[in-house]
Amino acid sequence: MSERNHSPDVASGPRSAIRRRLTPVFAGTIGAVVGAAILFQFLRAEPAHSQTQPPAGKAAAQPAAGQQVLARVNNQPIHYDAVARECVARHGKEVLENLINRLLIQQECDRQGVTVSRDEVGREVQEIAKKFNLPAETWYQMLQSERGLTPQQYQDDVIWPMLALKKLAGSEFKPTKSDMELAFKRDYGPRVKARLILIEGNIRQANQTWEECNANPDDFDRLAREKSADANTRPLGGVIPPIRMSGGADPIEAAAFRLHEGEISPVVEIGQSKYVILKCEGRTEPVVTDIKDVWDELYKQVVEEKTQTAVAKVFEGVRDKAQIQNFLADTATGRPRTAAPNGVKPASGEAPGAARARPAARTADGEAAGVQRVTE
Repeated sequence: MSERNHSPDVASGPRSAIRRRLTPVFAGTIGAVVGAAILFQFLRAEPAHSQTQPPAGKAAAQPAAGQQVLARVNNQPIHYDAVARECVARHGKEVLENLINRLLIQQECDRQGVTVSRDEVGREVQEIAKKFNLPAETWYQMLQSERGLTPQQYQDDVIWPMLALKKLAGSEFKPTKSDMELAFKRDYGPRVKARLILIEGNIRQANQTWEECNANPDDFDRLAREKSADANTRPLGGVIPPIRMSGGADPIEAAAFRLHEGEISPVVEIGQSKYVILKCEGRTEPVVTDIKDVWDELYKQVVEEKTQTAVAKVFEGVRDKAQIQNFLADTATGRPRTAAPNGVKPASGEAPGAARARPAARTADGEAAGVQRVTE
């Protein structure tokens, strides 16, 4: 929203809107519940028992599931088991992690009596599409083009977890006056126009570069092209997008807003063996100066941001309290691991309760986890 108030929107339109809309969902904690390329079909109804049983006379003729032939190459078969083993080897940890995360959400919903119906999922998709003045069908087509998500996958992997976690997080959040003022300053306030040199090395190298910049401020462009380790800004002489005031603890932001036009910042440490030097080239001129002009739009945005934060905390809390034994990844949380179901005891040497978190992928088989996603 705010970018267009300071600089041209080079990626405007519905397609860029998809990226902006989906970024909070695919990133951070919620990204651990939605993510990669293998899917989990929640909304598919379970067939009736009588429909799943093969006729008695044909049962003996059916090959075992693992022996089902999926392909033949010069009359040599490739069986289901071989494909399954390859899938587990390539994607098993991600798929299993995703199943774990989904089951955690479902268990918490069951514990609190929370349900998400098929109609709620459909209405949410309609509402999101309406915000971009698109019919749902067009929205689905763009999602498939931009994200590789089918309608079913979008409902299952994005909408259901989002609605479930929102319900678990509680009622709608009401921004305070202070929240609104901070958001207005962040999105509509002046920003610092700057150039940047990134140094990857030690503090001595960073100080040497700073001395060159300080001695020749007008040569900052050239020095950035010669010395900066940032491949994206180096060809531009270190030019970066205007830095906004977010109110956070970003050291680059803090250094930028202390500068006047033409000044060089001190060396700013931003990570291990990573340092930044800035040159201020002035401030942007805000287009909107009165918060009343954008109050309604900004209010909705702040509510959404607060909801996303609450949703992330809910999921983190559910995960932190859970007892999880992941034998495939050889990790455990909540209690010491025991022998795996096949009697093989995982051996990692980790202390009880240690965990290695990783983003989850979507999964192919919801039945394996015994999770039913959407209620009628």
